Amino acid sequence: MRKTRYHFNIILRPEPEGGFTAMVPALPGCVTYGRTLVEARKMVKDAISGYIESLRKHKEPIPTDEETLVASLDLEYVQTSGR
Repeated sequence: MRKTRYHFNIILRPEPEGGFTAMVPALPGCVTYGRTLVEARKMVKDAISGYIESLRKHKEPIPTDEETLVASLDLEYVQTSGR
């Protein structure tokens, strides 16, 4: 069986109650959670696999982040009074 390699960016966000939420921007709704970073990465791999399986079953295209540029932005702004 031939294997296909895909590239996906993931976002790992620490949660206030502990653990990490893992999101896959290229796959809308592909979100999972892990108690540790290691577990969150394992869970997101499983979530991506299930998502791709569903796309294949429905004969839909599989989006990837092959050509996506990732950047971050810091924004500073002045808070105004609430009057």
